[in-house]
Amino acid sequence: MRLPPDSLAFQMLGAAAAVRGVNEGMALPQAIDDAATHLRLDRVRDAASRGAIQDLAYRTMRQFGATRALVTHLVTRPPGALVDSLLAVALALLLDGEQADADQPGRGYTDFTVVDQAVSAAASEPKTAHARGLVNAVLRRFLRERKALLARIVREDEARWNLPDWWVRMLRDAYPDQWETLAASVNARPPMTLRVNTARGTVQQYLTDLANAGFAGVKVGPQAVRLVRAFPVSQIPGFAEGDVSVQDAGAQVAAQLLDVSDGMRVLDACAAPGGKTGHLLELAKIDLTAVESDPLRVARIHDNLARLGQQANVITGDASRPNDWWDGQPFDRILADVPCSASGIVRRHPDIRWLRRETDIARLVNEQRRIVSQLWPLLKPGGILVYVTCSIFPTEGEEQARWFGAQLPDAIRLQAPGQLLPGVKAPEPAGGTAVNTATTTGEPSLPSDHDGFYYARFQKRA
Repeated sequence: MRLPPDSLAFQMLGAAAAVRGVNEGMALPQAIDDAATHLRLDRVRDAASRGAIQDLAYRTMRQFGATRALVTHLVTRPPGALVDSLLAVALALLLDGEQADADQPGRGYTDFTVVDQAVSAAASEPKTAHARGLVNAVLRRFLRERKALLARIVREDEARWNLPDWWVRMLRDAYPDQWETLAASVNARPPMTLRVNTARGTVQQYLTDLANAGFAGVKVGPQAVRLVRAFPVSQIPGFAEGDVSVQDAGAQVAAQLLDVSDGMRVLDACAAPGGKTGHLLELAKIDLTAVESDPLRVARIHDNLARLGQQANVITGDASRPNDWWDGQPFDRILADVPCSASGIVRRHPDIRWLRRETDIARLVNEQRRIVSQLWPLLKPGGILVYVTCSIFPTEGEEQARWFGAQLPDAIRLQAPGQLLPGVKAPEPAGGTAVNTATTTGEPSLPSDHDGFYYARFQKRA
C-alpha cells in the first residue's frame, strides 16, 4: 500500500527508517537522507514531507531513552528493527502530547491520530505489515497505562534524562551542583542564532532590516543576533547574500578570542564546516589557511566561503600531520577546534548521545593532545593558539588545558572563557595572563542559551 507523502503515516515510516539507521551506527542527517532516498522523495517536490520526517526523527532522538525503556516494558519479544523504531517514533509523539511545538505550530497530534497513523505505517510496508496488530496493541496499552508506565521508567536514568547511563554519571562527577540542569538542557530546542557580517554592516542595521522584514531578533553578543523564532535559512534576510550566517553565540567566541588583525597569517585547523573560517575573514584582512581531513566536509567550507564572498587557502589534510601540508611558514594565530565528544551540542544533534560510547572519550583526549602538540611548533614566537572543543566534559576541557600548559614548550596560558555550559550563565574569564581583548570584553555577556564549549588560549613566549 503506497502512502501519500503528505500523510503522517508516511512521515512516521520515514522517521522510523532514520531512527533505525542511528541504531545501526549512522549519523542522523545521513540516516534521514537514506530514508528519503528509499522512499523516493524528490528533494524539491517533496521538501515538506522530508522536513516532517526530519522533525519526527529529531523528536524521537530527544525522547529515545524514554521510548526505548517503554518498548522494553511493553513488548515481550523483539518485533524487528523497523517496527521497534516505528514504535519509538509513535511513543515520542504521544509523550509530546497534543500541544503543538511553539516553534512549529501544527505539529501536535491527537492520541487517536498517532495510533491510527502508526498502524497505517506498519501495514504499508511488507517488512512490518505482520506487526500492525502489535503496534496497535502496544500503543493503546501505553495510553491506558501511561501514568503507571511513566512512573516506572522514570526511575531509570536513561529514561528520565534521555541520556546514556555513562553520560549521566560523568555529569554527576563533573558538576555535582549543576548536573541536573545540564542533563535537562539536552532536550531543549536550541535557539537560532545568527552572526552578522560586520564587514558589510552593523548589528543594529541588521536588526532594523530584520524588523522591516517582519522578523524579531535580539542582540546577544558582539556579532550575535538570536531570532525569537527559527526559520529556514532561505527565508532569513541577507543570508544568501552573505550578510549573516547561522552560528551559535558560543561558537562565535572562537574567532573573537584569536584577536586577529590585518596582515596576520592564520591557521584554522579542523575547519569544517567553515563557520569559524568565515568569521575570522570577516574580522580582518588575513592570510588564512583552513585544514580539514574529510573531503566531503571540505566542500562545505568552499560553499560557505563562496556565499560570504571570501577566499582562503583550503587544504584537505590531517591537522595532526602538518608535515604533509605545511609550507614551513609559521602562523601568527592558530585555531585548534579539535574533534571531541560533541557533548555540548546535543541539543542540535540529539543522535550524538546515542552514537557515542564511553570508551570514545579516552581516544578523543589522545587525539586532541596529538593535534595540539603537532600544531604548536607551527606558531610564531609571540603568537597565540586557541584550543576549542564543543564538549562539556572536563577531560576534554580544563584537564586538557592544564596538560597543554605543562607540556607545550614556552607556553604562557592566557585568560579565556574556559567552560561555557548550556543553560548556565557564562563564567568570568579563566586561565592565566590577560592580554588586550577589547574585541571580546566590551560587549554583552553571553546568554544562557548558547551551546556548550570549552576555550583555552596559549601564547608562545617571544
